Amino acid sequence: MYMQTMKNILKFVMPLLLGGAILYWMYRGFDFQQVRHIVLHEMSWTWMLLSFPFGILAQMIRGWRWHQTLEPVGEHPRTSVSVNAIFLSYAASLVVPRIGEFTRCGVLKRWDDVSFPKALGTVVTERAIDTLLVLLITGLTILFEMSTFGTFFTKTGTSIDSLLHGFSLAGYLVSAICLVAILVLVHFLLQRLSIYNKVRTTLKGLWEGVISLRQVRRVWLFVLLTFAIWACYFLHYYLTFFCFDFTRHLGIGCALVTFIVGSIAVIVPTPNGAGPWHFAVKTMLILYGVQDNEALYFVLIVHTVQTLLVALLGIWAWISLNFTKRLTLKQ
Repeated sequence: MYMQTMKNILKFVMPLLLGGAILYWMYRGFDFQQVRHIVLHEMSWTWMLLSFPFGILAQMIRGWRWHQTLEPVGEHPRTSVSVNAIFLSYAASLVVPRIGEFTRCGVLKRWDDVSFPKALGTVVTERAIDTLLVLLITGLTILFEMSTFGTFFTKTGTSIDSLLHGFSLAGYLVSAICLVAILVLVHFLLQRLSIYNKVRTTLKGLWEGVISLRQVRRVWLFVLLTFAIWACYFLHYYLTFFCFDFTRHLGIGCALVTFIVGSIAVIVPTPNGAGPWHFAVKTMLILYGVQDNEALYFVLIVHTVQTLLVALLGIWAWISLNFTKRLTLKQ
C-alpha cells in the first residue's frame, strides 16, 4: 500500500519537477515586470482572441471524430458527452500528464455506460493516426525549410557522429545495460499480464478499438476531421504570431517549423508540455532572427494563455456534465 502511494505521488510530482526545472533554467534572472507591460500595453489581444475559436474547435472536432470511431465497436455515446469528455481530458492532463486518455474514457463509462476497454482502444487508434499525420507534416516541413534545420544542426553542433563520438566505453555499456533491463522488464510485465483474465478482456477491448478504423462509416469524413483537427491546432498557434511586433513578420514557414517542433516537444510528460515546449519553440524562433528575450516573451505568454483556455474548457465540461443525465445500459 505504501509503495503504491509513493508511486502515485511520484507520477504527479516528477512531471512538475521536470517542467519546473526547465522553466527555472530558461527564466532565471528574467524580468517578469516587462512581461506584464507587454501583455497590458504592447500585445494585440484581438489576434489572441481570434485564435481561441480554433483552439476550442480542435477539441470539439476531436470529440466528433471519437464519436465516429466508437460506432463500429457497438458503442453510441452522446455527442455532447464525447466533446465534454475531450475538454475534461485536456484539463486533467494539466494536473497529471497523460491521464487525459483515461479520464475521457472514464467519463463515457460513467455517463453513457460505454465500455472502458473499447473506448481506450479507439484512443490508441486516434493516437496512431495523429502520429502518422504529424510525421507527414514534419517531413514536408523539413523538406521546405531544410535551410533552417541545417542552421540549427550547425549552431548546436548536433550530428550522429558527434553524439557517438561523445560516448565513452562506459557510456556504451551503461546504455546497453539499460536497454537490456527495459526489455527484461517489458517481457516480465507481459508474462504477468497474460495471467489475469481481466487484463485479457481489457486487451481484447483495446484490440477491437484499434481495428475499428477499418469499419468506420464514411472514412472520408474521418480523414477530413483528422486534417481539420490539426489545421485548427495550427491556426490556434499561428494567429498568435500577429499578437507581437517581433513575430508577425515571420511568415507561415516559421510558424510550421515551430509548430512541429513544439508538437514533438510535448511528448515529454510535463503539464501541457510546459518546459520542453518553451525551450523547443524559443530555440527555433531565435534561428529565424527573433531576439532571445523576445522569444522568451512569446513562448511564456502564448503557452500561459492557451493553457488557461484549456483549463476553462475543462471547468465548462465539468459543470456541463454535472447537469447531464447519466444513462444506464438498459436505457
